Amino acid sequence: MAASSMYRLGIISALQEEQQGLVEAMQGAATHIHGRRDYTTGTLWGIDAVCVLSRIGKVAAAMTATLLVEKFGVSHLVFTGVAGSGGPGVRVGDIVVADYLVQHDMDASPLFPPCEVPLTGMVYFAADTDLSTRLAQAVAYFVALQLPSAIDDGEKKLFGLHDVKVHRGLVASGDQFIHSAERIAGLAHAHPGLLAVEMEGAAVAQVCFELNVPFAVMRTISDNANEKAATDFLHFVQAVAAQYAFYSIKRLCEQLAAPVNDD
Repeated sequence: MAASSMYRLGIISALQEEQQGLVEAMQGAATHIHGRRDYTTGTLWGIDAVCVLSRIGKVAAAMTATLLVEKFGVSHLVFTGVAGSGGPGVRVGDIVVADYLVQHDMDASPLFPPCEVPLTGMVYFAADTDLSTRLAQAVAYFVALQLPSAIDDGEKKLFGLHDVKVHRGLVASGDQFIHSAERIAGLAHAHPGLLAVEMEGAAVAQVCFELNVPFAVMRTISDNANEKAATDFLHFVQAVAAQYAFYSIKRLCEQLAAPVNDD
């Protein structure tokens, strides 16, 4: 299948386990080392794509996103990974597709309001509506039709994966692994409607805003951001989140590669 010329999709994950399977599925894969990262180019289900691991944290994610755009010429960018729950209605195994993102640890007050990125006038960065909607549709397709067979029954029982839901809304990022119920309650109070907390997405959002590149962020909820947040983390990433990302990105690429009917 020839790759769609409309898209060059950059796919970022923070951990190798989060991008499990995508590089192996890439046709015509070639690896390019730049900035101590492996950028793998090729075709994924009819879409010209570049896969890369950012590593953890906002600076690492921002650098990776910038290079994807400036050096590898991606036209759209998707970040996949895991996150802690930001609210009582968001459970382990649920998926959050970001509509807005905020850097919860940005604080240049009193020069600027808390969480406002200096000299941008912005606290909340909006994800691209069209790409995020397509990604949410891909995730919903996976949950409804593929999750039952994609995840081992033992893993479903271990992590309580039942009645999995797809959420859209606010994601908060910071250079902190949140593992305190008190801390998450404070963030939820400061940012009403908070759904998830993680360490990269809002940095990618700022880069894409400044470079005018459409982006979307998908986060699988791996923990409740409390004192038990580190329990079985890598096991969950390998057994659950990697499968969520693989099938959702596959469906997204298939959607993007589908011919447009002008009738």
